[in-house]
Amino acid sequence: MLAVDPGTGKCGLAVVGRERGCLERRIVDREELLSRVCHYLENFPVERVLVGGATGSKPVVQELKQHLSVPIEVVNEFRTTERARGRYFQDHPPRGLWRLVPLGLQVPAVAIDDYAAIVMAEDWLNRKETE
Repeated sequence: MLAVDPGTGKCGLAVVGRERGCLERRIVDREELLSRVCHYLENFPVERVLVGGATGSKPVVQELKQHLSVPIEVVNEFRTTERARGRYFQDHPPRGLWRLVPLGLQVPAVAIDDYAAIVMAEDWLNRKETE
């Protein structure tokens, strides 16, 4: 599955599999979105594209529906940014004196839209597992 965390200037992307987890993640400029999505569709067995339903989602959904033949589903992004921050710090734990500062008070030094896409995909997969 491919998850898109849309924004007006940039979008987070993540290809996530049920068994193998995150296969690839990336942040792209909004103008690059369609070409990168097409690249992922050609190189991974993507059966569905998830798009976060908050900032910038309407034009992204329209563009993807116009150009893609795979199902596109708009999903709730509730608290994905907060949870993405936690995932980022799991992969990149603070070092030095920053280890003493609670993670809730720290802000990642880079954009984490790709991690938000991972969280959205995992939420969707977990919800489908329990249905």
